[in-house]
Amino acid sequence: MNQTTHGSILPAFIALMLSSALIGCSGGSEAPQAAAKTEDQSPLQVLEMPRTAAPEDARVYFINVQDADIVSSPLTLRFGAENIAIATAGSYEPATGHHHLLIDADLPPLNQVFPADDNHVHFGGGQLETTVELEPGTHTLQLLLGDGHHVPHQPPVMSEKITITVE
Repeated sequence: MNQTTHGSILPAFIALMLSSALIGCSGGSEAPQAAAKTEDQSPLQVLEMPRTAAPEDARVYFINVQDADIVSSPLTLRFGAENIAIATAGSYEPATGHHHLLIDADLPPLNQVFPADDNHVHFGGGQLETTVELEPGTHTLQLLLGDGHHVPHQPPVMSEKITITVE
């Protein structure tokens, strides 16, 4: 599976790690608490992070695909949002966030940084679309908005999980 996201999450990852280290060293009450680590989790995934408030009526959705669609690959996906503004990672303005795409994956823990792999794709540049290459067969897609730290909001702003078939 290959995604073109028109940007890199490396600068956001480095900034997050530095800010986490600084918060942890400050002794402040907002320091992330380390959760028990299992063998399949990276240290980044076990940090419990404070969650940013989202408007109760905020929602995200796919503009050009819907549940049960039959599509071809590569597939361009367009993302929409209502009652919340799309911003870049590292932006902490109220009522803002950026998209994350889950491909053939369940929701990650909502109090942790969104994972980054082929099934969990970040759009920290504020992107509103991407092109994905998917193997023929059935796939699930879901959007989940993250705050400036890549952590889902409270309440979470996410689309319905849809199932598509790639011919």
